[in-house]
Amino acid sequence: MLIRIVRMTFAPGQVPAFLALFHESKNQIRQQPGCRHLALWQDADNPAIYCTHSHWDDVAALDAYRRSVLFGTVWPATKRLFAAPPVAFSVNPVL
Repeated sequence: MLIRIVRMTFAPGQVPAFLALFHESKNQIRQQPGCRHLALWQDADNPAIYCTHSHWDDVAALDAYRRSVLFGTVWPATKRLFAAPPVAFSVNPVL
C-alpha cells in the first residue's frame, strides 16, 4: 500500500471554491481503481491549509489516477486556487 499526502495552501477567499470542488469530486476519486481511502484534513492553526490523505494499492494505481481524465480536470482547477506551491509526498506504512 502507498499513502499519499498533498498539503495545499489556498488564498483565504478561495477556500470555499476548493471545498466545493473537493466535495464534487471526492466520490469519483474514491472510486478510482486502486484507491482505498481518501480524507481531507484542515490545518489546526491555519484554516486556509488543507491536506488530502489517500491510500492506494501501489504506485501504479496512483500513476493511473494521475493520467485519468478526472485528475486532468480536478488538479488544474485546484492549482488555480493556490496561494503557495503544494507539498506532496508518498510514504509506505511500516507497521
